[in-house]
Amino acid sequence: MTDILPKKNEEYGTKEYWDQRYSQESEDSSFDWFKSYQDIAEIIRELIPDKASKVLMLGCGNSTLSQDMYDDGYKNIVNTDYSGILIEKMKHKHQERPEMEWHEMDIRDLKFEDDVFDVAIDKGTMDAMMTAKADVWDPPEEVVQNCNREVDEVLRVLRKGGIFVYLTFGQPHFRRRYLDRSDTTLEIRKLGEAFHYYLYIVRT
Repeated sequence: MTDILPKKNEEYGTKEYWDQRYSQESEDSSFDWFKSYQDIAEIIRELIPDKASKVLMLGCGNSTLSQDMYDDGYKNIVNTDYSGILIEKMKHKHQERPEMEWHEMDIRDLKFEDDVFDVAIDKGTMDAMMTAKADVWDPPEEVVQNCNREVDEVLRVLRKGGIFVYLTFGQPHFRRRYLDRSDTTLEIRKLGEAFHYYLYIVRT
């Protein structure tokens, strides 16, 4: 595992790092930031009661979240990641889950039409864009722009009445600035005991 860890944290925000990492990992490898689906399944079922909902997974990586949701009845999942190497592996790995889609795509420049998804889920992807060395209270302009672009794109592709679900360890005073948008509502839930995670729910 140590040979695929980045030398510097900011490498988590580069496509080159992830392409190299995924090229070294086997197709059966998986890695989940934060919680597993089992940890949050009850919340997901509450937030997405209709299992026919069209779900966009932002920066899916090789997390098991999509497959676990699929196996729980959410068949209409569209996965995106900007590593083409990863996407090809995941397409092959999940051939037995034919309804799931896999697209090489940058979350800051989604290639979907407006108003096509009911749900968008980000489980740590925005966090990878925040790994630049800087004062966390005053992030670099590039980080601010990247995070805003992601949220702009998510809100564009969500239907009216849709939700954006973002799971992170990032505390509200570091994340709210990107998620508080006009014509939406923002709910924040704190999860965990000794170590806290935060679930941000933006409703359109």
